[in-house]
This record gives sequence, C-alpha cells and structure tokens, in this order.
Amino acid sequence: MNFFTYLIVIVGVIIGGGSTLAIVFAMFGTLGYKIYRKLKYGISLYD
Repeated sequence: MNFFTYLIVIVGVIIGGGSTLAIVFAMFGTLGYKIYRKLKYGISLYD
C-alpha cells in the first residue's frame, strides 16, 4: 500500500470517528435537556 492509500484511510477514520462522537454528544445533550425541562417545567420527556 502506498502513501496515498494510508492517507485516505487516516482521513476516513478521522471523519468517521468525528461524526460518531458528534452523534453521541448530541444524544446525551438532548437527553440532558429533556430531563432539565422535565424537572424545571414539568414538560413530558416525549415532547
């Protein structure tokens, strides 16, 4: 395998890992926001 193949693989890993981390943080952020609204305003978690 040459240099460009390794470069493409490294870029793919960085992009895939970054998007996965963004999804995980967004999921926990949304869950935290819904729990905050439930505790403060009594709004349903499903709204």
